[in-house]
Amino acid sequence: MKDNEMFPKTTPDLISKKAALAPKNIEAWRNFSKTVFEAGALDEKIKQLIAVAVAHVTQCPYCIRAHTPQALKKGATKEEVMEAIWVAAEMQAGAAYAHATIAMEEMDKHKS
Repeated sequence: MKDNEMFPKTTPDLISKKAALAPKNIEAWRNFSKTVFEAGALDEKIKQLIAVAVAHVTQCPYCIRAHTPQALKKGATKEEVMEAIWVAAEMQAGAAYAHATIAMEEMDKHKS
């Protein structure tokens, strides 16, 4: 990892090392992931756009790097990717605001 990088690069060597530590688990996860991203009621492009949006909400740089090019390969435009990211941003902000209801309830318990 370079000094200016926040997260290490994913390399085939690191992937193999992680897989070797829990081979049964990685096999199950890879099968699950493959199944989830297959076309079904939603096509593969939409699933990848959802993944890009969720990756931004969960703030997973590895997921962003993996699913953004996949979305493009499945036919998404750059505009669609960006719009999905804006949907994610709105949902994250909306969730923060919605949770203010909990804070309001707690503040009401402690009236001055």
